Amino acid sequence: MHPNPMHPNPLRLTVFGASGAVGRRVVAEALDRGHAVTAVVRSPESLAALPAGVAGHLADASDAETVAKLTDGQDVVISATRPAPGREPELAAVTRAMLAAVVRTGGRLLLVGGAATLLVDGTPLVDTPGFPAEIRPIAEACREQYEICLAAVPESDWTYLAPPAELSPGTRTGRYRLGRDELLTDAAGRSAVSMEDLAVALLDEAEHPRHRRARFTVGY
Repeated sequence: MHPNPMHPNPLRLTVFGASGAVGRRVVAEALDRGHAVTAVVRSPESLAALPAGVAGHLADASDAETVAKLTDGQDVVISATRPAPGREPELAAVTRAMLAAVVRTGGRLLLVGGAATLLVDGTPLVDTPGFPAEIRPIAEACREQYEICLAAVPESDWTYLAPPAELSPGTRTGRYRLGRDELLTDAAGRSAVSMEDLAVALLDEAEHPRHRRARFTVGY
């Protein structure tokens, strides 16, 4: 898309899950663009490891009161949280807390979700034959997460970014394709993007909203 310019009108961003694989890259991309970043993590170790230039906070993202305090006055709230294996139902509580908070504070919520409900020939990916059993719990949690967004009150300003089937650390190219409800694949049939370019797409959406109260996806 574009080469990493400093934004002329810096945004005030709060990133939940800022120490995770995706969250770290979102924070780095936001800092590179000159935005003011508040980073929220769950452990003291993660707090100590945050990069210079961010305002770090230790908090529970499922507590609506705490979320509201950390998002008050912010332009955009980004949720890049991912529950540990066996704790997948926590994702629903976090999503509800985030939505409730932005309704109260008037901010905008960008959620990094899952590919589970993206369509493959009209069928949600999670319901296609051969879907891996080991990732079904988080896939179902992401399906519930998206359904919670769809059922949210009209006052909630949310956007749901569904990654492609393959999301892994890689290279920041600054290029990606946009989609809506269909799983994006390249000429070889692969559905993939790097975490770095997912962060690019997310910050592009934060700066130039195109998918309000809607889902979008990206891929190469």
